[in-house]
Amino acid sequence: MPLRIKLFTGLFWLCSAVLLWFGVQLILLGGSPYYLAAGLICASVAWLTRRRQTKVLGLYTVFYAATLIWALWESGLNGWALTGRLAFFTVLGLWMLAPHYRSYLGLNPGFSGAGIFWPTLSLSLVLTVAVIFYLDTPTRHPEANIDYSAPVNPRDGKWHHYGNTQAGSRFSPLVQITPENIGKLEPAWTYHAGTRGYEPASIFEGILTIEATPLAIGDRLYLCTGYNDIIALDAETGREIWRHESGLDARNVATKTCRGVSYYAVPEARGFCSHRIYTATLDARLIAVDADSGKPCTNFGRNGVVDLLQGMGEVVKGYYYVTSPPAVIRGRLVLGGWVLDGQHTEEPSGVIRAFDAVTGEFSWAFDIGKPDFHSLPPEGEFFTRGTPNSWSVMSADEELGLVYVPTGNATPDYYGGHRSAFDDTYSSAVVALNAETGEDVWVFQTTHHDLWDYDVASQPVLIDLPDGRKGLLQPTKRGEIFFLDRTNGAPLTEVKELPVPQGALPGDWLAPTQPYSTGLPSFEGVEPSEKTMWGVTPLDHAYCRVKFLQARYEGTMTPIGVEQPTITWPGFLGGINWGSVSIDPARQLMLVNSTHVMMYNRLVERAVADEKGVTPITADGGKSVGLYASQTGTPYAALIKPFLSFFAAPCQQPPYGLMSAVDLSSGRLLWQKPLGTSRDSGPLLLRSFLPLPIGVPNLGGSLTTASGLTFIAATQEKMIRAFDNRTGEKVWQARLPAGGHATPMTYWSDKSQRQFVVIAAGGHTAMLSSKSDAVIAYALPVPSHNQQELTQ
Repeated sequence: MPLRIKLFTGLFWLCSAVLLWFGVQLILLGGSPYYLAAGLICASVAWLTRRRQTKVLGLYTVFYAATLIWALWESGLNGWALTGRLAFFTVLGLWMLAPHYRSYLGLNPGFSGAGIFWPTLSLSLVLTVAVIFYLDTPTRHPEANIDYSAPVNPRDGKWHHYGNTQAGSRFSPLVQITPENIGKLEPAWTYHAGTRGYEPASIFEGILTIEATPLAIGDRLYLCTGYNDIIALDAETGREIWRHESGLDARNVATKTCRGVSYYAVPEARGFCSHRIYTATLDARLIAVDADSGKPCTNFGRNGVVDLLQGMGEVVKGYYYVTSPPAVIRGRLVLGGWVLDGQHTEEPSGVIRAFDAVTGEFSWAFDIGKPDFHSLPPEGEFFTRGTPNSWSVMSADEELGLVYVPTGNATPDYYGGHRSAFDDTYSSAVVALNAETGEDVWVFQTTHHDLWDYDVASQPVLIDLPDGRKGLLQPTKRGEIFFLDRTNGAPLTEVKELPVPQGALPGDWLAPTQPYSTGLPSFEGVEPSEKTMWGVTPLDHAYCRVKFLQARYEGTMTPIGVEQPTITWPGFLGGINWGSVSIDPARQLMLVNSTHVMMYNRLVERAVADEKGVTPITADGGKSVGLYASQTGTPYAALIKPFLSFFAAPCQQPPYGLMSAVDLSSGRLLWQKPLGTSRDSGPLLLRSFLPLPIGVPNLGGSLTTASGLTFIAATQEKMIRAFDNRTGEKVWQARLPAGGHATPMTYWSDKSQRQFVVIAAGGHTAMLSSKSDAVIAYALPVPSHNQQELTQ
């Protein structure tokens, strides 16, 4: 037997063994009988091929036709679902067309004879699937009729806050770059931030990435690095003007990132430090520097630094740090902090604090354990430990005097029997605080008694409605977006409390209902089921179906248990993560990027966890075991992992990431399409190099402009794109050196009379999107009448 035929039959024997193994399990679990039948057919094909029986062609034809009918019955004309069910057997069938195989069977090597029917079927099916699959066009709705004839303040082109304004809209009124001329957009400059010796040697030493969204103030850009250096760049050329080195102590910090800096102009001040740039660091300091020189503002705190560990009690190194820029409102800097997930019940406090923007003096605190006490703790005491924290970006309303705080849940994440009534009031919520006193004005909870790590990661986005109401959009990891009145927290669109699965563990409890934003589209993704499981081949497809049926899943909010794994949907990545949403306030349009990756979670009894050596991370850099979260102080550790096949590919069918547009006036979805291709990802964590429109996981935000464009990078794929807001059509893209897991921004340069778009392309180890230190600016070519001036 020729080697090629041996390999061919060997592959069919292997497929048979795997499919029979999982096929039997599926039948015992009440699942599809198809895989058992497919295993028997594969064994028959291998046996008949070995015996040179030409009837193998007829058998395969019948099997393939039956597979096609079954695939269409299960998934309809879903291109990705069909591909997962048909591609593998199509490739094998096409291989059987090869002359050497037909000659081995004793047939004419041409296309005549017994096999003519099934090759025709195979080829026609390949073409059909290809047509369906490559329909990379957005799902559109008739409401997508947006007027872009009257741009607002087209030359108001600076960017003074993380989300451009205190409202966090990520909207710019600039209109020079349009859907019609964006094809001419080109790189204008690239800045390399360097690593300054902080580069981790491996993923086990943490994540270092540049995720900053620069501020554009005057003729300069201001940004921070993953090691908290502050940098000023020339906005026209990207040339470094100054760099303030923070002297960061990054030991034991898991995520080395800084999402941006804050800016404040001291009223009626002149000279040194009248304009200030602030950053909060990974070693818990608040730093203020002069915007002109980068030198520390010596009258702020102690030589330009405020110690954020004051009042915190004992803090293990790496358990408390800040990654988001402070909110600036009414002369105060308001910030929370990132508390390390999943370690124990007595982790540092999630207190929210405000400091005077000029002197750095403590102004007030909102301690969830003592919500009516707003001072520093007395000597020997400290802010309440283990409370919900706020690690994401806050928003503010200067007129109302309110700061809007997105909160997480009390530590640890996956068991709540120890939590206080205050924890359960303020966790996984958006809280409005009085910016001058720290008093809570209202709270809206997005998840009751959160046991799924659904902390609110997205910045609240403020929008004024045409009828005068003041709105707030709060995206969540659950994929629900709540539209609230920001004066009182009342819903502006319908919110329903709906029943959810029950079954609390001893000592804990579950809310009988959870809030669902029924007045706006949900971005949780397609409801998981056995039929929506997916695989690159029928082998991992069968594996994923078995694992799904072995787990507990009764819908979203299924509680995590001990006896069997639980499908958590959406996973803790989202839904919608810290990238939040961008809006066009003039046209009441919301742009949403969402991620859809299931988790396969389980709680582990304390005795079992102790036997495995599962302990909290220690001050000397000691690590926990594998994917376990210790949750010391509770009866259970947690095993938290994505639901992947043995090819390290998601077990659910694509897309894994979407880009969508919503008309806020009607609450209707305008269009939706996959975001990103499989070029830089694939099975076994290898790049496929195939730009297939699979829609990939994404982490980062979007930018919307008055000309009707939305810019976004965010994906595992190393690319930045622009979409036409009216249609969802991709109108531009550019290759990046690494994933752009930041929010783009845009600004106007008076020098060259151009609009620039900037993205930090730092990559992300956990997102498998490479790494880089690049910040890249794009612009249209310099107008001819300005070229001579720029060269002088």
